[in-house]
Amino acid sequence: MGSEASTPRNRPVVAGVDGSRSTPGTVDLAAAEAARCGAPLLIVHVWPGRYRGVFRSRDSVPSKADGVRLLEVTRRRAALAGPGVPIATELLEGGAAATLTDCSAEAQLLVVGHRDDPYARPSWGSTAAYLAHHSECPLLVNRGAGHDGPVVVASSARPSGAATLGYAFAEAAQRGARLVAVHMWVRPSAADGRAPVVVRGGYAEERRAADARLTDALTEWSQRYPEVTVDRLVVSDLDLACTIDRASHRGRLLVAGIGRHGRFAELLYGAGPVGLRGSTCPVVLVPAGWPVPETVVVGRNRAVPMPRPCL
Repeated sequence: MGSEASTPRNRPVVAGVDGSRSTPGTVDLAAAEAARCGAPLLIVHVWPGRYRGVFRSRDSVPSKADGVRLLEVTRRRAALAGPGVPIATELLEGGAAATLTDCSAEAQLLVVGHRDDPYARPSWGSTAAYLAHHSECPLLVNRGAGHDGPVVVASSARPSGAATLGYAFAEAAQRGARLVAVHMWVRPSAADGRAPVVVRGGYAEERRAADARLTDALTEWSQRYPEVTVDRLVVSDLDLACTIDRASHRGRLLVAGIGRHGRFAELLYGAGPVGLRGSTCPVVLVPAGWPVPETVVVGRNRAVPMPRPCL
């Protein structure tokens, strides 16, 4: 990929393909996003070649010619899924996780598939899980076609999570969907691994404090996006996994933040005992400080001005 300076708006949408069963859906999703953003689409395949690093697959390595054929097939599919979208392909060599992270530095969106094992617990696979903590642009993971429900955002209610909220509001505005903001509060002593003491009132004070934090975090974005209907949902650390799993089966898009350590991201890609099961909606993870677009197309002939994120 080129090295000249660029802004997120004129960068390509990058789709990473590996020939797995999720590849066709990933290409379709990437082409649709490129058409929606008015951006070119770059399809990349990382061929392991002579790579001998720790992330090398134990499976048999396809030939370089196989990689070229995969890119040609996916390019043709993308042309059908996104008519008029400029499409390019690139065969790269190395470890998939590190190479796609490098690609993310020059993309406005990185789209990858998931590698769930139908005979074991759900997991995105090592590459997508690595990108969930290291991608430099928003990471969109193909998890299914989505539904007609709301956009769901997992909010930390901290200033560092403003970009995630801004991205979710912009997506809800463009899709004409309502937004459900989920915020987790931690029971006293639970963070230390001790059994929390149940107090009279059922942690009512902690719930009120968490709801106040979420309300404060949403206020400015709600003022800037008055057309977006927002529902607040405050849950305890015990209820978070179930809540996110149910939201992923009812929503059209699930939004969370990228970070070196992220409880939401780990739940999403299956690092813990509970992961997203079955065909769920697409998931997008947003890096801290990512700028929200100045404008977003709501209809064929109308562009609504969008604010810069409050960072």
